[in-house]
Amino acid sequence: MSLSRREMCWFFPAALLPVLIADNQAEQQASLRSTMYPFKQLSVHISATAAIRAVLKGKLATGESLEVHETTLAPGGAPHPPHRHPHSEMWLVREGTVEISVNNTSTRLGPGSVGFVGSNDEHGIKNVGETPATYFVVAIGPGAS
Repeated sequence: MSLSRREMCWFFPAALLPVLIADNQAEQQASLRSTMYPFKQLSVHISATAAIRAVLKGKLATGESLEVHETTLAPGGAPHPPHRHPHSEMWLVREGTVEISVNNTSTRLGPGSVGFVGSNDEHGIKNVGETPATYFVVAIGPGAS
């Protein structure tokens, strides 16, 4: 059987349609679903510099990667040196006093404050208070999940 160019132009998109539908359904199934994360059920990972509670990690139905965790730092503590990455991050300070540096500019934040850093900006966070500092990190974008 011989196909003309015109017939091939109609045939190939139709042949690919089931593959595209299957890929879309798999992506939708793999996305994070609505759920709750009671604090008492979050496991704690203790590192040399911080106590970290992973909350969630995955992809949104709209395609973005999302990761959320809570970190507690001892006075003077920092989870890591300043760094850069492709995803954006937001810090929601729950208690204590932290200093967040973004591109060599530092700001002190206390309870109820929010900090944000865009993709690829150099940033770091440190507990500059006399008591433990606890904050949530919301990371969104490439590499967040």
